[in-house]
Amino acid sequence: MPALPTRDFPAGLAELALDLRWTWSHEADALWERVDAEAWSRTRNPWIILQDISAERLRALAADRSFVAELERLASTRQAYLDTPGWFSSAHGTAALSGIAYFSMEFGIGEGLPLYAGGLGILAGDFLKTASDLGIPVIGVGLLYQEGYFRQIIDAAGAQHEAYPFNDPGSLPIEPVPGPDGAWLRIALDLPGRPVSFRVWQARVGRVRLYLLDANDPRNSPADRGITGKLYDAGSEIRISQEVVLGVAGWRVVEALAPEVEICHLNEGHAAFAILERARAYMRRSGLSFREALWATRAGNIFTTHTPVEAGFDRFPADALAKYARYVEGFLAEAGIGLDEFLALGRAGPDDGNEPFNMAYLAVRGSMLTFGVSRLHGQVSRHIFQPLFPRWPEVEVPIGHVTNGVHVPSWDSPDADDLWTAACGKERWRGVPDALPELIASLSDEQLWIMAGEEREILIQQVRARLARQLGSRGYPPETVAQSANVLDPNALTLGFARRFTGYKRPNLLLRDPARLARLLNDPARPVQLVLAGKAHPADEAGKEMIREWIDLAQGPEFRQRVVFLEDYDIALAQELVQGVDVWINTPRRPWEACGTSGMKVLVNGGLNLSECDGWWEEAYAPELGWAIDDGRERPEGEGDAEDAEGLYAILEQEVVPEFYARDAAGMPRRWLERVRRSMASLTPTYSSSRMARDYVEQYYLIGAAELRRRTAAGGEPARAMQSWEARLRRHWSGLHIGETSLSREGEAWSFSIPVYLGEIAPADIAAQLYADPRDAEPPFVGVLVRGEAILGATNGYIYTGTARATRPAEEYTVRIVPHYPGVRVPAELPLILWQK
Repeated sequence: MPALPTRDFPAGLAELALDLRWTWSHEADALWERVDAEAWSRTRNPWIILQDISAERLRALAADRSFVAELERLASTRQAYLDTPGWFSSAHGTAALSGIAYFSMEFGIGEGLPLYAGGLGILAGDFLKTASDLGIPVIGVGLLYQEGYFRQIIDAAGAQHEAYPFNDPGSLPIEPVPGPDGAWLRIALDLPGRPVSFRVWQARVGRVRLYLLDANDPRNSPADRGITGKLYDAGSEIRISQEVVLGVAGWRVVEALAPEVEICHLNEGHAAFAILERARAYMRRSGLSFREALWATRAGNIFTTHTPVEAGFDRFPADALAKYARYVEGFLAEAGIGLDEFLALGRAGPDDGNEPFNMAYLAVRGSMLTFGVSRLHGQVSRHIFQPLFPRWPEVEVPIGHVTNGVHVPSWDSPDADDLWTAACGKERWRGVPDALPELIASLSDEQLWIMAGEEREILIQQVRARLARQLGSRGYPPETVAQSANVLDPNALTLGFARRFTGYKRPNLLLRDPARLARLLNDPARPVQLVLAGKAHPADEAGKEMIREWIDLAQGPEFRQRVVFLEDYDIALAQELVQGVDVWINTPRRPWEACGTSGMKVLVNGGLNLSECDGWWEEAYAPELGWAIDDGRERPEGEGDAEDAEGLYAILEQEVVPEFYARDAAGMPRRWLERVRRSMASLTPTYSSSRMARDYVEQYYLIGAAELRRRTAAGGEPARAMQSWEARLRRHWSGLHIGETSLSREGEAWSFSIPVYLGEIAPADIAAQLYADPRDAEPPFVGVLVRGEAILGATNGYIYTGTARATRPAEEYTVRIVPHYPGVRVPAELPLILWQK
């Protein structure tokens, strides 16, 4: 097993460099600059610095008493962080929840570990950091990609090119994981026709461990070593392999290293095979059948869906997937189920042999609890997953929501950090942020305006330096490169726009009227400037053309000093942008932005949002906090763009720009600063990952863990009983019959009496209900019907009675029968339903 470099580092130095806490805690920055100032300024990666350091330099540092003293102080501070109980321990503790395994196809923790493509990975990274800060017992499970996502290069003509630098494990801040025998832990997996071995690495993320599976093992064939070659490989065969590895081998990592884990949290459906592997493992331990084991373990499975359109889910042809289903540890034979039953887990129509296998459908069916990533996305997801719950009202499709949040310490500027520390203390993001709004609301206009000016000045210096490197690498003459030092104005209103360039994001909305944009930006009394960044998918030619349009505009004489497009949008560039812009612009086509966390990252830094009412902004927007482009209507693709562009121009011209430049005698924009103060105080805590993680724990993890413990008690007998109950209901459901309703009015209520014939089903196994659709802002009405006397001359027939408010016409109420069993989530776990005809 590879060891750490053999050089003799001063005690604690390697541990400090290997703990990715340096991606958000900057207390050791000065130390690393002291070790190698040039390498630190270029990489901001302590582990890279230690890879290149000379023995002579190490000896000098070890002999430097002040350096050793500072290193000892930082090591002590880090150990205190690791040892101090966090929020979770004091609020709940392992007695209620022993562990969570968080599965994700990508993790965006920092540029030193480039295993992410976009928002999904950034969220995953932010969550691991937050779990560390709050002391939540989380491990991460992912893949170690040899290439990761592409790096963007823009040529002189404005065309995007993709580069795929190699992720050398020896240069990444990761370590091999030792197995029980002291050798490198490997996970074996039988893929079609051959065994494959996966090495396990770990990254330290404060108190959290991220385990990464690596196929690039000399024991494997060259083709198999490429399974973890590239993030989101375009080939269907490799993509299936990656998702089998992430789910099946990933759960085996959990079994080997963290058997105490109770919650399996799937961040999107890529890892949904973990559901099957978990059930198979429990089946082996308990002696239950596969279906019984799935009933037991499903309680501990949580699924987060991020996709706003059904076409975005990973789907695989049945024949391609069947090959893997047959070979992964002989899964079908061991589970005792047929191929059709297996494929039905990932289909809306279980009997449709032509329907592809949908990973998100498997995730929903195998999880007791599912949620989207914003309030609006929860609504959209209920529509998307409606086919899995036939005849159930869309409003009752069991998809909730937890709105995403951002790990604030990863995104705040040094100036913002100082301001928040003075107002709220250093521990403000390591607990529940409920008290922060009042504290931050006490900041003065002068403090906020000084912070904004310093942040904007730093951003502009960073933009100029990046632009100079960018132009130089394109081959521009030195005199053109030198002009980079004069772009942008540190006192001008600075707008930021950075995201993936694709159609539904509408990144070119501001380009619909270039002449109007030129007048807006070049007003001599009220200048405005725009900093942009973003990548297009390598196969998205339309997205690449949008990038070219912006670059062409930025090179024109009217815009050269006011518009800058920066290449290679990544975490480091995102941090610079969100820390320095005055207004963050977002223009998605509603409701295609599931959440969109980029705008959350400006909040702590005093930035404001001007956005479409989509994703998180749909629930966060208020007139005193920022600006909304439209009225929240949803329109087909291509419609409404002109109206939204007009609205965007008008808000900038009539509201944003005048407010920023409306100064008093002291040169202060008082109304603007009041808006900034309200945004910081109200929105930053609400859209922090501290709040998000608490919601995960209290709304999902604790519920799942408690039910898992109940179902797995007594060797899984409760789960065995649940499976027996399900089989009984499915076998006899067609024998249910609802008779004609007898109706009367009693004061302000309707009184219902309905004969129900249960056939072979016991009364305790069902619930009879009155239902009425939602009306206005009210939720649907669901009332209990009480079983009364038996119907004379009928077998297993009873009169059910109930009442409902007479504020609605009686014909709006309908009788229905649904499954009922203590602890079972209906319809999430059994979507049977019978309506009165």
